Amino acid sequence: MALHRLFQLSSLLRSAVSLTLRRNIGLSAVVFNRAKDLDPVQKLFLDKIRDYNAKSKSSGGIVDAGPAYQKNLNEEVTKLQRLYGGGDMVKFPEIKFTDPLYKADFTFNPGSM
Repeated sequence: MALHRLFQLSSLLRSAVSLTLRRNIGLSAVVFNRAKDLDPVQKLFLDKIRDYNAKSKSSGGIVDAGPAYQKNLNEEVTKLQRLYGGGDMVKFPEIKFTDPLYKADFTFNPGSM
C-alpha cells in the first residue's frame, strides 16, 4: 500500500515538474526571440513602417498625397453631401434608437381552456 502511494506521489511530482519545465522553456523561447536581432528583411520592413508613421504624424494625414488626391476627395465628399443631405461626411453619424411601446391587450379566461 505504501509503495502504491509512493508511486502516485511520484507521478504527481513528475507531472508538476514537467508542466513547470514546459512553461519555463516556452517563456524563455519568447524572451530569447525578442532579444535576438531581427533578420534584415524584418528590420527594413519595421523601419519603413516607423518612417511612414512619422511622416503621417508630421503631415497630419495621408503621406505624399498631392493636389489630385485632395481634389478627388473633395469631389467625393460633395457627391455624398448631395446624395445624402449634407452634414459632416467625415464624422461617424450618431444613431439613436428608441424602444417601441408595447401594450398587452388580452384577457385571460381560465374557464375557456
